[in-house]
Amino acid sequence: MPKLKWKIFGGLVWILVASTRVALPILQGWVMFVSVFCFVITTLLLFSYIIGAHGGKTSWITLDAFYHGIAALFYLSAAVLQAYATLQMKVVLTQNDVWFKIYQEDVAAVVFAYLATLSYVIHEVFSLLRWKSS
Repeated sequence: MPKLKWKIFGGLVWILVASTRVALPILQGWVMFVSVFCFVITTLLLFSYIIGAHGGKTSWITLDAFYHGIAALFYLSAAVLQAYATLQMKVVLTQNDVWFKIYQEDVAAVVFAYLATLSYVIHEVFSLLRWKSS
């Protein structure tokens, strides 16, 4: 189940951003879109793989490489935007304990977004190697 870690990181980004106050809706809206989109598509690909729909076909390998490349780019953009939104709100959110908790959740969302990006990049490298050898 190698794709499970991507789903966990993406799910954590989704939960953490959804649980905080959205200060910059356009930026954090993109973060939410990316995390939900990648979570759903990765789940669909995982279930397709489990039921054997891939069958070792070259088209499956191409789809896998294409999707993980797009997902890595999406998550990189989402991680950068979430980091920017967190930095913009740092002064406001660190004034008292309630706001500091929200700031910590935003920082955790940034960390997990970068971990999801790293996971998708690693999978993309292996997908491209498999695609090249097929």
